[in-house]
Amino acid sequence: MILLGIEEADNTDDLQWLAQKIINMRVFGDENGLMNKSLADVDGNILLISQFTLYAQTKKGNRPSFIRAAKPPLAIPLYEEMIVMLESLLGKKIATGIFGADMKVALVNDGPVTIVMDTKDKENF
Repeated sequence: MILLGIEEADNTDDLQWLAQKIINMRVFGDENGLMNKSLADVDGNILLISQFTLYAQTKKGNRPSFIRAAKPPLAIPLYEEMIVMLESLLGKKIATGIFGADMKVALVNDGPVTIVMDTKDKENF
């Protein structure tokens, strides 16, 4: 499962970098239980969910602000572009959420491994 937050400053170059990282990052176990295999190596699948709340700012007060999150006119085309990129790199259809919908999504975190990547902080990835 990929929770994708899109901010106002994101663009196609950010998506391309992130899509490559997602497909090629070695986070799946090999025959020795070491994280040595990529999504492509294990013929894995993707569930991509748009998640603007990843950009919540909680510095002031108790109500989160989502001012950094991209508005739908920018976010929807970028989300749709990410779907196309991931499908192309993976070589098959991916599952997606419904942009802006109130969805109930269940996750079983096998590992657990959760990695947060920020396209504005590429030097750390």
